Amino acid sequence: MILGTAGHIDHGKTALVKALTGVDTDRLPEEKRRGITIDLGFAPLTLDGIGTIGIVDVPGHEAFVRTMLAGASGIDIGLLVVAADEGVMPQTREHLDILSLLAIPKIVVALTKRDLVTEEWLALAHEDVLALLAGTSFAESEIVAVSAISGEGLGELRQALARASSARLRSGSEEDLFRMPVDRAFTVKGTGTVVTGTVWSGSVGRDAVVSVFPPGRESRVRAIQHHGAPAKAASPGERVALALSDIDVAEVGRGSVLTGRLPLWNATTRIEVELRLLRDAVPGPRTRLRFHLGTSDVGARVSRVLETAPLAETSVDVGSTNETARIAVIALDEPLLVRAGDRFVLRLPSPAITIGGGIVRDPFPSAGKRKARAKIGETPRELLARIAANAGDEGLEVAQLPIRLGVSAAEATSLANELNLSAIQSRLYDPGALATLEREMERIVSEHVENSPLEAGVQLQSLRSAHRASSAVIDRALDRLVERSRIEIDRSLVKPAGWSPKLTGREKGLADAMLHEICIHPSEPPAVSELVAQFGEKASGLLRYLERAGELVRVSDERYYSPAAVEAMVGKLHSQLEPGRIYSPAELREVLGVSRKYLIPFLEFCDIAGLTDRKAEGRVLGSSRVRDGL
Repeated sequence: MILGTAGHIDHGKTALVKALTGVDTDRLPEEKRRGITIDLGFAPLTLDGIGTIGIVDVPGHEAFVRTMLAGASGIDIGLLVVAADEGVMPQTREHLDILSLLAIPKIVVALTKRDLVTEEWLALAHEDVLALLAGTSFAESEIVAVSAISGEGLGELRQALARASSARLRSGSEEDLFRMPVDRAFTVKGTGTVVTGTVWSGSVGRDAVVSVFPPGRESRVRAIQHHGAPAKAASPGERVALALSDIDVAEVGRGSVLTGRLPLWNATTRIEVELRLLRDAVPGPRTRLRFHLGTSDVGARVSRVLETAPLAETSVDVGSTNETARIAVIALDEPLLVRAGDRFVLRLPSPAITIGGGIVRDPFPSAGKRKARAKIGETPRELLARIAANAGDEGLEVAQLPIRLGVSAAEATSLANELNLSAIQSRLYDPGALATLEREMERIVSEHVENSPLEAGVQLQSLRSAHRASSAVIDRALDRLVERSRIEIDRSLVKPAGWSPKLTGREKGLADAMLHEICIHPSEPPAVSELVAQFGEKASGLLRYLERAGELVRVSDERYYSPAAVEAMVGKLHSQLEPGRIYSPAELREVLGVSRKYLIPFLEFCDIAGLTDRKAEGRVLGSSRVRDGL
């Protein structure tokens, strides 16, 4: 459980944390000299009935809002600090906006410096806070007047924090994917590089191998500390320090993320989000923004707005009810590790103000035409149905579903089963996409035999290369078509079920005429180009038909022989050549009685069939017989 402070500069956040915990979170010399918080501070707080929770103390100065955002990531409860002598100030409002955008479900308001104001002034400050919270999801938050100097109200504040904590006990599964944004990195003598942060999901134990991004390297967890004490493991919602091996402190820092193996956690620069803006104007594609997620802060722009709807009609449970939510695509200047369900904040770099934020819907949105449109407030089940439909026959990587859906692997598997997604190798496919692919494959086969009626069907490899889908997916589609008796597969040929090529009367006449031309010149038949010139363009298809029917033998791309002629020529080789002796082309020409133009292609045919073996000096008789090799 993590509690994060928020509020305007000099409203007493650090003093209040010290009064509650005894820890001065201003640790930097510059903070001591200037009397303001510059960096994040941390302290443990023990609450009755709850145990020890972590406090993240953030700076209140407007120049350090980006640091405040890094500290606010991963908190469970907000402690909004408002000085009773000043009331609501600019950073009070901006920090409350940030807590709302990050969907922090519970806050407690501390009216500090109680000892400096009268009862009447305190009542005015209380009304000021009520007006600030009105119309937001924080309207019912407890407001406690306290003094860090006199201790007045600290007991009541502890009780209010305990009540808020009991309503917000985190239930994250340790079986989920491990992820921890890094907010600090430093070196400890004798230990090496140490990083600190709040575990967002999953768990990690000592000696576990983790990935650090950036730089995108693996490291081993040498030791773990939780609230300053050694621990065997770190669980969701815990603030911990991890000692890492094989990585220099210069390589890791605020903005880095620790995860499991990086191949699963692919970085992205384009995300689909549910966007909530604090102002009416939607930033255009050319508006430069700062995108804050976890402890990361990168440049960004809103590249597309896909859908809008009143926030009150969505599942979003924070913020004002008169705001509008939008589905948008955000382009990031640098790659980040992002998961569906992550909360983010958008700020303008100049003037430096918070303009909105929201929730990540899809870390890897489809870049092409979308079959299914995103809708605001969709559930993980609806999200899976949509991205599966948009993925089409490319499918979804099973291992990435927990990241794309923002759920555990077990939940992702359950959702996939509910939607009847088909598993092929390591990917999942929408049933509609597979049905579309089946229709496409059947169409290609039907059109091929219609346009080439003399062919025996479509080459299986041609079907695989005709579509962007993987071979495994195409094979699944073809298998289903076979099961439904829509097609037949004969070795490497695919054809409509029950179909076979048949010659028309005219084609039969042409085939007989070509057979006659080939047979009257048995050892030196006419070339294919000559037959095409004599009998027309159908000659090529008819020759392939006659070859499949066993009436011709294709010796080369340009020559077809009758089976009787091939057997006779091979018979001459076997009867006249001595086994083991090498014969030159000139000697073989004498044996076969053909010119060199016909000899070389025929000998190459014999080499392939194993009837002859080619040597450097010529050819030697092979072991195969013609009837075995043809």
